[in-house]
Amino acid sequence: MKIHEYKGKDITIFYDLHRCIHAAECVHGASSVFNPEAKPWITPEKAPAGEIATIIQRCPTGALHYQAADPALAERTEPSNIVTTSPNGPLYLRGNITVITTDGREILSDSRLALCRCGASKRKPLCDNSHLDAGFADSGMAQPEEEAEKDMAAGGKLMVNPRTNGPLHLKGRVTIKNAGGTVIFEGTETWLCRCGASASKPFCDGTHKRIGFKSEEA
Repeated sequence: MKIHEYKGKDITIFYDLHRCIHAAECVHGASSVFNPEAKPWITPEKAPAGEIATIIQRCPTGALHYQAADPALAERTEPSNIVTTSPNGPLYLRGNITVITTDGREILSDSRLALCRCGASKRKPLCDNSHLDAGFADSGMAQPEEEAEKDMAAGGKLMVNPRTNGPLHLKGRVTIKNAGGTVIFEGTETWLCRCGASASKPFCDGTHKRIGFKSEEA
């Protein structure tokens, strides 16, 4: 996939069109720099590098990254691995994340990702906004079934394995939050639904087998 580069004096912005789901954090944060109506749509010289760096790190999908001339502005990985369910939308991941195949081959490594949980994305395991046309409906407000662990140490790599025709298998220290910010899980291993049909969203309950879910990874 081609990564587009937009070079400024103090910062270079990298944009991956295929990972963008138009969350618009960049446009809302600095419309002078990120203007979808302009060509080019990204103009790094229209704001200070520090301001741009802060805004890019809000991008929930990892479609935007940057390299700044000032080392103090370097992108930093979140100290904890956090998964957040969005209302009627994807799973947003932040932290030290690596997506792998079942045999351990690395697909993608990043600090920010949006993963499909509706089952309809044509770019699985990534979200491509297909949940909008599919009419996927889930408030993302699942509640914890029991008191979350309180002694979890931060950090470490989170391995995400999209199982063939099955769920997302997460291994590594991770905190999962619902759309309201409530912690619903803390631990080192879990399985998350990506067929869109689990009655225990965001967790897998085996429904993918009953409905014949086919992952067909991009």
